[in-house]
Amino acid sequence: MKQREGRPGQKKTSGPSGESRRDDRAGRPPKPVAQPAVTREAAVPAAVVRPLMIRSGERPVERVPVILESLGAGDFHLIDSGNGEKLEQYGPYRIIRPEAQALWRPSLAPQVWEKVDAAFTGDTDEEGAGRWRFPKEALGETWPLNLLGVDFLGRFTSFRHVGVFPEQIVHWRWMKEQVEKAGRPLKVLNLFGYTGVASLVAAAAGAEVTHVDASKKAIGWARENQALGRMEKLPIRWICEDAMKFILREERRGSQYDIILTDPPKFGRGPNGEVWHLFEHLPLMLDVCREILSPKAVGLVLTAYSIRASFYSIHELMRETMRGTGGVVESGELVIREAGTDGKTQGRALSTSLFSRWVPK
Repeated sequence: MKQREGRPGQKKTSGPSGESRRDDRAGRPPKPVAQPAVTREAAVPAAVVRPLMIRSGERPVERVPVILESLGAGDFHLIDSGNGEKLEQYGPYRIIRPEAQALWRPSLAPQVWEKVDAAFTGDTDEEGAGRWRFPKEALGETWPLNLLGVDFLGRFTSFRHVGVFPEQIVHWRWMKEQVEKAGRPLKVLNLFGYTGVASLVAAAAGAEVTHVDASKKAIGWARENQALGRMEKLPIRWICEDAMKFILREERRGSQYDIILTDPPKFGRGPNGEVWHLFEHLPLMLDVCREILSPKAVGLVLTAYSIRASFYSIHELMRETMRGTGGVVESGELVIREAGTDGKTQGRALSTSLFSRWVPK
């Protein structure tokens, strides 16, 4: 699952991958139908099986607040925003989608906003379903896009998402640089991997990638993206499973990774009744992630969408989790800068999500 809250075609899943991100982390899945009641213990067996580790040592140095900003890349840029909406360019298409944080008025004239190829209408909530309106002509469900040299499919979903969370470009650039300069094949774990763009960027740079998402639909879409870019031979393992169950098993096996990306939803429900609540279960997820980081790990990256919290909440959690490892924990917000119709004229910054990242130095 941008596994954000409501990503396209995903079931709401537990600690693993259900869709929904941040927005923006492709139309996430419809709300789950009622399921048989389960006890809290049965819903989240991981919490019983694996208590939190008792950490000692100094906390990593902190760097706050950090604002990671993108002006766009490849086939994407943010044209303008305002009045609770954002105007974006995705390849050949100009698109309007809801954006609650765009509290100001648009900078560009109404005529610019009127010349769009698609606009999402319906519930503006992250999980709300709706439909796309095509003012000029009916468009197909998918269309080709490219970011950081990777080809993938954009898709008009019923949950306002389009198959990629472009604010993540800053993390993907960082990861790409780390992989390319490592001098050895890095092992990357992408939890809640959604449609696989990050996994493809890492593999194309030379990494060995394990991509985990609880949604079969999301995994299928990711494989489509891999085929579109003729990247079938790249070393990527596509795992359709609950993320928490997967990393607990990896911990027992002694598996290790050099870079871990995790983009969990605020709330999720897994295929077997597992329940995921970000504030309750994130500590365990990060704790296990630390245990499966390799001795020469390059980084642990966490993003959090659509939550009512300060970045300090995940920042301090990350520092506590990484006690005794040294390094630096940098936390803050991901923002996308308006770039105008030409993709170069800088305007206001639109905040998209919180993040925290541990790096060894």
